Amino acid sequence: MTMAIPRYKILILLSFFAIYVIWGSTYLLNKIVVTEVSPLLLASIRFITAGVLMVIISYLLKLNLRVNRVQFRNSVIAGFLFLGFGNGVFVWALKYVDSGFAALEAATQPLFVILLMRMIHGTKIKTKSLFGVVLGIIGMYLLVSQDTLSFNENSFIGICMILGCVLSWSYA
Repeated sequence: MTMAIPRYKILILLSFFAIYVIWGSTYLLNKIVVTEVSPLLLASIRFITAGVLMVIISYLLKLNLRVNRVQFRNSVIAGFLFLGFGNGVFVWALKYVDSGFAALEAATQPLFVILLMRMIHGTKIKTKSLFGVVLGIIGMYLLVSQDTLSFNENSFIGICMILGCVLSWSYA
């Protein structure tokens, strides 16, 4: 008797594959490409391509892409915080920071979100949320840990800029 895997489990497995392989490899690929291409040019090519693909897919699925003025304003703000500053500067900072260390810094985003929710909305920080964040950071550390980290004279600037990007993502 053969057991078929439910479709939702296949989708979950494919989602984790996408997160770990596709998304996870972007730090390394960005690090390699910024040695030859301007970081902001790289980021703009990535996001213009993604935007065009999303519009094409939406058109094929006959999805309505109309937005009102408030949605447009919020999209511009979030787009700047996520893509313009967040990812654009992040890619630039990879010129000065090891990609594994950058990924470890990016793993602190849930902690920033929790802290911002506490500061802005007064949301109580739950123990299980902190536990989950700590486990996530430990897991990322285990994935990217190395015997030595490579630093250069501009590493401190890169580290600070990446933390600023993570804060920008978290606020957005």
